[in-house]
Amino acid sequence: MASVHESLYFNPMMTNGVVHVNVFGIKDWVTPYKISVLALLYEMTASKITLPERRRLNQLILPLQQGPDLTLGQFLQTVEECCPQTAYAVKLRLHEMADGELKDMEYFFSTLPTPFTAFDSEAYKTSVVGLFMRHMLLAYNKLSFSQVYKLYKSLQHYYHSHYAKPTDGQEGLPALVADDSDMDLTSAEDTVGDRTGKEEMDTPLHVSELRNDNALSRGPLSQKQAEYFLARQAYLLKNDENKALKPAALQEELNNMLKFNPDFAEAHYLNYLNSMRVQDIFLSAHSLLHYFDRLILSGNEGKSNGDEGYGRSLRYAALNLASLHCRFGHYHQADLALQEAIRIAQESNDHVCLQHCLSWLYTLQQMKGSDSTVLTEDSVKMAAHFCLPYLASLGIQSLVQQGATLGKTAHKLMDALKDTDILHWKHSLSELIEISLAQTTSIWRMYGKSTMALQQAQLLLNMSSLEPVNFGVQQNNTEAFTVALCHLAELHAEQGLYFAVSEILQHLKEQFPPHSQHAKLWMLCDLKIQFERHMNEGKYHLAEPLVTAISALNKTEGLFRKAQVLKALNRSTEAYSILKRLQVHCEKTKCTEMVIRGMLATAGLHWESSGFSTALPLLLQALASARQHHLQSLASETILHLAFTQLMLGVPEKALNVLHEAIEPVLAHGAVMEKGRALLLTARCQMAVAGFRPNRKGQADFHLAVLAVDTLNEAAAYFSKLNCKERLRDVHYLQAQLHHSLGQISQCNKSAMLFRLLDQELQSAAPPFSMRL
Repeated sequence: MASVHESLYFNPMMTNGVVHVNVFGIKDWVTPYKISVLALLYEMTASKITLPERRRLNQLILPLQQGPDLTLGQFLQTVEECCPQTAYAVKLRLHEMADGELKDMEYFFSTLPTPFTAFDSEAYKTSVVGLFMRHMLLAYNKLSFSQVYKLYKSLQHYYHSHYAKPTDGQEGLPALVADDSDMDLTSAEDTVGDRTGKEEMDTPLHVSELRNDNALSRGPLSQKQAEYFLARQAYLLKNDENKALKPAALQEELNNMLKFNPDFAEAHYLNYLNSMRVQDIFLSAHSLLHYFDRLILSGNEGKSNGDEGYGRSLRYAALNLASLHCRFGHYHQADLALQEAIRIAQESNDHVCLQHCLSWLYTLQQMKGSDSTVLTEDSVKMAAHFCLPYLASLGIQSLVQQGATLGKTAHKLMDALKDTDILHWKHSLSELIEISLAQTTSIWRMYGKSTMALQQAQLLLNMSSLEPVNFGVQQNNTEAFTVALCHLAELHAEQGLYFAVSEILQHLKEQFPPHSQHAKLWMLCDLKIQFERHMNEGKYHLAEPLVTAISALNKTEGLFRKAQVLKALNRSTEAYSILKRLQVHCEKTKCTEMVIRGMLATAGLHWESSGFSTALPLLLQALASARQHHLQSLASETILHLAFTQLMLGVPEKALNVLHEAIEPVLAHGAVMEKGRALLLTARCQMAVAGFRPNRKGQADFHLAVLAVDTLNEAAAYFSKLNCKERLRDVHYLQAQLHHSLGQISQCNKSAMLFRLLDQELQSAAPPFSMRL
């Protein structure tokens, strides 16, 4: 569920109810970097620039003004990408000041275009450029002589450090730390705020600060710079995490920001978001509590029960704390925080907050494995009553998800999703449209309709977001996109298109780094694809180590994969005990799909001990459950198991009739492996009905024999696509038997030779046909 905190905005900067003009100590001050920006603006207004270059520079102005200070190299490179001629002119202008005298910097500020010029000028007082120039001129004119001198020395170091060698700058620096109190012209009439700013500027420059290229960026940011930085990073974390700063770098910047202003609430909230990226529960809770502490202090303490003040902050603080514990699986702590939020919201008569609480309450019940249908229905009704389409839609989608697990028919679920889609498009809820498409993809896959799932996944990936595009970033790193791409990768893997799978997974790894919150989805998907590929190729020694990694991400999937490996390694007793544990766990958690898969695997273990009759009740129970929940893929797989059991019990005619029911959906929607297994089983049934038995001779039905040959050829094509050599060996063995019985000596010799080559390559005895499907 999306974040329930609805007020991530930048408040007026207040501490204990007292408004500060500038929470960072300085409103706006002149730095060497800002002198560089002023030089750029001067050259833009004074020189002639082509229209395309001017457009590119105009797009660059606002980020340069509002962003943190850059080194000279970064600044010149950025400008040079837009207009090399202007970058060269800026470099010359800085060279004149840095290699000249203090009067050259004074002359530069005196020649800047005044913001009170003609209206059509780019430096007009109400324009972006004009406001910036006004702030810089005011800040420069308020500097004392000693401060101007320090600014000039900083400009020299800023310029020369870009061209100096690593060993340069060792000489002459001690002179800069000399006491310059004799040059301080600060008057006694200065205000307290101005005096504070001047004291900070009048402190001596240390050698270490001048030697450090990042010293300028490590100082306090102005209010606009801080707001721009936080807004940009928060937006990038939400929409494209790769373009945001790395967790460690962002943490360092936030620590530096909080060092100068510990009461900056929004910095604590961004710190909370950054900690969530790396799953740091302690720092996440710590930052979230600090954020609401500062938010409460900034409110009016007299309005504790109104829409404003710390009463509202308290209930949303408890609600956010509950959602945090939900994400980390701390259900008891989440329940306590949620009850606290409900109590405060009821006292304040806040219906919106209560609806958010109710949404998290049924979500918490679902996470615990309890039935939350009644709570969800109540939430949808109340959200519709209070005109909260977002919460109403989330509730309906949750009901659809529960209905799918309880075996509701597809048309009822799709009708419900269609109604929510109308609501989404009406209110332009782009995020919920994506969630709806991702959920539809998952439902079609669960029902075994791979073609429909593929269509829905591609529809989501090709849909343009309705959200406004800021900072040049599209909203494409949500959980819905991750789910759709994972489904797409698994669908391609089922068809043996592993090159396409590698491209999709590579995109997922780039788009969702391992430390991101949705990375576990593609990690599990990647491990499952690798596991299935190794199992299909008979490389059990490579599949076995993957079980541990899968178990770390999903315990249920890990147990099932472990049982598969043990069964393949003929360790049937261990596999049987694991499957029993798995079935008990899945019945408790109502995971119907895994229960059915466990039954089919257990039936396979019965086959190995020739207990075909004991496998029948399990298979019939699995088939009834699959049909009850409309799981077509699992139902078809169960029918294949039933047909194989009937074949082994000596009734191939009935097995062939049963196969005709399952073969069509398998060929239409099944994986390549399932298609190959179904066709191989069909060929064996045809051979049995025609009168063929392995190592036996007799009169056979020629028509069915020819059909069996064609079926085996088709099965061989599917197994070749997956490089499944064990299955190919079985196919070539049956082909050799058929061709020999039909008197086709050349084809028989060819199939026998292929069988021999594969048998020598595998260096393992072929299991009896009665052992596996």
